[in-house]
Amino acid sequence: MDHEAPHYLHHLHVPGEERFVSLALVNTRFALSHGPVDLLDGAEAAHLWLVRHELLPDRVALNGRQAGRLLGLREASRALFEARAAGAVPPPGESLDTLNSALGAAPSTPRLAWTADGPRRADEPDTGNPAAAALSLLAEDATELLTGAEAEQLTECAAQGCARWFLRSHAARRWCTTKCGNRVRAARAYAARKGR
Repeated sequence: MDHEAPHYLHHLHVPGEERFVSLALVNTRFALSHGPVDLLDGAEAAHLWLVRHELLPDRVALNGRQAGRLLGLREASRALFEARAAGAVPPPGESLDTLNSALGAAPSTPRLAWTADGPRRADEPDTGNPAAAALSLLAEDATELLTGAEAEQLTECAAQGCARWFLRSHAARRWCTTKCGNRVRAARAYAARKGR
């Protein structure tokens, strides 16, 4: 199995993804100049994504139903990010239910871990169902992002059609990557030249 990321992923650093894997999940669906991209297109791609993000052991297979649940959680998380950014209450039902059922599917057991760095809380996921545990961890991560201090910085990229979300480091930032910012500026410059 080829674990090499597609070339367009190597240069993409979307702020916040390194801290919140749920943000990376929502960003698996976006658009490039040649059209829409879905990094979770099919059970094999979903499996690869979960393994790469250390949410699933490589040897654990992912079936179509489980991959479908991952896509459901992605769309639910996106809807909840949109509600949070708009300062709105998401409609009861669908998105919240999807996230909450993922949270409850494989509840983790709180544990105290002690390393050279000292004691810390470590929640051990239920390993009986690794795929459910992976979704539960993603849902927990989204919950932490939505309820934590960083939620204020949650923003959708302003580049047309991009659809990626990121954490704004400063209030003026509007694009997820410099690439998107450059694309918008180039389009503006082109429109201005054409208009003259």
